Amino acid sequence: MSHLEDETSAAVRLGVWGLGAMGEPMAQHLLGARGALTVHARRERPRLTEAGATWAPTARELGAATDAVLVMLPDLPQLEEHLDGPDGLLAGIGERDFLLLIGSTSSPVGVRELAHRLPSGIRVVDCPVSGGEDGAKAGRLSIMLGGSPDDTELAAALLAPCGTPVRLGPLGAGEVAKACNQMVVAATILALGEATELAARSDVDPAALWSLLGGGYAGSNLLESRREKLVTGDDSPSGVAAYMVKDLRFAADIADATDTRPALLPALRASFDEIVERGLGERDIAVTRRFTAERSASE
Repeated sequence: MSHLEDETSAAVRLGVWGLGAMGEPMAQHLLGARGALTVHARRERPRLTEAGATWAPTARELGAATDAVLVMLPDLPQLEEHLDGPDGLLAGIGERDFLLLIGSTSSPVGVRELAHRLPSGIRVVDCPVSGGEDGAKAGRLSIMLGGSPDDTELAAALLAPCGTPVRLGPLGAGEVAKACNQMVVAATILALGEATELAARSDVDPAALWSLLGGGYAGSNLLESRREKLVTGDDSPSGVAAYMVKDLRFAADIADATDTRPALLPALRASFDEIVERGLGERDIAVTRRFTAERSASE
C-alpha cells in the first residue's frame, strides 16, 4: 500500500492548478472544507489567498507543497507544458507518491498515454466535471472519475466538497463520460437557440414559451441555466462556445475507436465549427440563437 493510500483524505496536502471560471470556485469550496489549499495559476487570485490559500508561484513549488493536485486547465497541452524542467511539476514532486487529478476535458487516449509516461509513483485519475460555472459556484458539479478503485476512492473523498464524484470505470472513463455529456449539451443548446429564434420570428414571446415548455419534456438544467440569455440575446461569455469544438472532436475520436457511427455528432461538429468560423466562438454557448439569426439573414 502506498503512502497516499494509507492516509485519510484530510491528511493529504491538496493543490489546485488552474483558477479560471471553474477552477477558482472549486478551489474556494475545497479551501472552505479543508482549511488549507495550495493554488497555482498564471496570475494570483487575491480572494483565495486572502481566504487562507497558499500561493505557489511555479508548478515546481506547487508539486513540492502537495501530495495531490487537481488540474483545471483547458486541456493536456497546457499541463504538459509545465511538467518538466527546473520549474516543472515533476521537479517539485521528486520520487514521492503523488495523485494527479486531471479535471480538464481531454482525450481519454491522451490521458492514458500521459499516465504511462509519468514516473511510477505518480498515479492519475481523470475527473472532468459537468454543471458549468453555476454548478461550480454552488458546489453541485457532477464529477466523472476514471482510474483504479483505490485512486478514485481517494479522489472522490478529496473532491466531494465540489459536488458528486462517481467512479465510472478505469482511467479514461471520466473523459468518455464527459464527451457523452458534451454531445447532449451541444445538441440541446443548438436546439434551444434555433427554437428561440424560430419563436421570436413567429411573434411568439420566447420568455412565455420557455416558461411553459420548461415544465415539460423540453425542460432541462441547461434551459434553466441559459433561459435568460436565450430570451434576451445576451450571450456574454460564461462557458465559451469554442471549447465545444475540442469536446466534440474528442467525442468523434471515441466514436471512431469504438466503431460507432453517430448520425447527430457530425452535424453538431459542423455547427460549432461554423460558429467559430463566424467569429462567435468566444461568446457563451447561448450564442446558438445569434448564430441561427445570422445564418438566416445570410441565406
